[in-house]
Amino acid sequence: MKFQVEVIKSKIHRVTVTQANLNYVGSITIDAALMEAANMIEGEKVQIMDINNGERFETYIITGERGSGCICLNGAAARKVEVGDVVIIASYAMMDFEDAKQFRPWVIFPDTETNKLVK
Repeated sequence: MKFQVEVIKSKIHRVTVTQANLNYVGSITIDAALMEAANMIEGEKVQIMDINNGERFETYIITGERGSGCICLNGAAARKVEVGDVVIIASYAMMDFEDAKQFRPWVIFPDTETNKLVK
């Protein structure tokens, strides 16, 4: 019998919310450089975990300007965060149980002051 399990694929660990735009259709805008480093793509479903208030919710990614440090919650998600909150952004993937044992996710640790990649 083959099993499929959902495992963490990518994580942007601790970035600071730079904007919250209630009057937008929805999603999270993420700096393209962070997306690339974390192996995330536009339209990908992500879970947002707010360190400051404990909120956890899901949305999808919109690509932000490369190098801008932009982390903007849009639409209804804007009500779940405050500008300045620190969040974790995670995406998950389904894979074969045996493959999952060997898989290593992409995890990045940007500078929380600038949301830039630390070299």
